Amino acid sequence: MPNYRRNRIPGGTCFFTVNLLDRKSDLLVAHINELRDAVREIRQIKPFLIDAWVVLPDHRHCIWTLPAGDDDYSDRWRLIKKTFSKSIPKAEYRSEVRIKRYERGIWQRRFWEHTIADDVDYAAHMDYIHYNPVKHQWVSVVKEWPYSTFHAMVAKGVYPLDWAGCEMRGFDAGERN
Repeated sequence: MPNYRRNRIPGGTCFFTVNLLDRKSDLLVAHINELRDAVREIRQIKPFLIDAWVVLPDHRHCIWTLPAGDDDYSDRWRLIKKTFSKSIPKAEYRSEVRIKRYERGIWQRRFWEHTIADDVDYAAHMDYIHYNPVKHQWVSVVKEWPYSTFHAMVAKGVYPLDWAGCEMRGFDAGERN
């Protein structure tokens, strides 16, 4: 397996983007309970803190903080993808290469990762995550999207319920998926 250049900081906080192979699919929201169960199961085996997350039909963004001394987010993603894939019916197209490798045709093989540098970077990525459903035009206001940590952040006083993302820090509208 290739050794990708990843910034591995034990106990670090990272932002992730994880995509489905079929970017026109709605698999993640259609099977949101299976995804939640997969994440919950892997967190019991390999704990991590979910600082924020949003699940869109074809991709998800999140911020995780790993336990002190632990930098293995790649294995956690591998296990989450595998557990989720096993929990849903086999209906996707699979290429000959994926068949040969015993892979499902659900996920892109890689994921995008960014180590959070400081409080400003953290706040900007939190905003990006919670504004993403509006950016992709799934809803017109942030509070309408049910598959994110936005409402939990409102309850904690991080965001007001009517937050519109206007004050997003550090991102242009078209920067990331």
